[in-house]
Amino acid sequence: MTSLAVFGTGRIGGGVAARAASSGLVNNLVLYDCNKAFLEAQRLDIEHMRCPVSVSTDPKDIAACDIILYTAGLPRNLDVKTRAALLDSNVPVALELATLTRDYKGIIIVVTNPADILTYYLWKTIKIPKNRIIGFGGQLDSARFQYELIKRSIADDGIVLGEHGEHQVPVFSTTGKEVDIQTREDILITLRNSSMEIIRGKGATEYAPVYHIWQLVSSIITDAKAGLVCSAVLEGEYGVFGCALGVPVIIGREGILRIEEYKLDPWEIDNFREAASFVSSQSRRIVSDL
Repeated sequence: MTSLAVFGTGRIGGGVAARAASSGLVNNLVLYDCNKAFLEAQRLDIEHMRCPVSVSTDPKDIAACDIILYTAGLPRNLDVKTRAALLDSNVPVALELATLTRDYKGIIIVVTNPADILTYYLWKTIKIPKNRIIGFGGQLDSARFQYELIKRSIADDGIVLGEHGEHQVPVFSTTGKEVDIQTREDILITLRNSSMEIIRGKGATEYAPVYHIWQLVSSIITDAKAGLVCSAVLEGEYGVFGCALGVPVIIGREGILRIEEYKLDPWEIDNFREAASFVSSQSRRIVSDL
């Protein structure tokens, strides 16, 4: 059995915590939120599920958990046009997590945006092995990409690499279909705006992130050796150093078991390099004093 800490228990963190409690895969939950009244309400709501799981709200218990899900911080809203714009607001929250997890031996999943940059920041700050820190985003972006491909009768599969943000890279070359540049650019614009359409209608994304995050968490717990797209610290893979980006990985009990390097076409390579340039510049800015 596994212990899971959820650092930030809002719509996403709370949703994953409830799913974990009912899964039969987690025997101990640790919940943390800066809003103490809200945290207590979330704890009671999960306790009232009457699932066989213990629930703690003591932050001292976080570092003893096998997996930490980091979802705390300022979320996107209609006034926040890009995920990267959240960086300066959310770095202090990441530092709060880092102070609770010095010499941490488990696995950290970073959901808080900008996820790629904060993944790299926490890797540098906590000094956790790079296979044990995983950024979330590529699974959700890939699902949205597949949705758009199916709508256009192009394919029913596809993945998105790069940044979980404006510099995402939909990979058409793996679909086996020829897709012209204009169609690629049109789909890319749609993908960049896909979350804002949901935020405009209901205030936040919820069901799809919770579903895909739980897929990632359960793949770790069950040692599924699942092929997913996650943000990983790169040290030469795809020719990139000094940042974390969404890439195909194999996920198991030890975290990222390996990074898969796909052969990309020229359009994809150019966009991936742009993503690496942007994310690495932002990463350097926040880790320069570490």
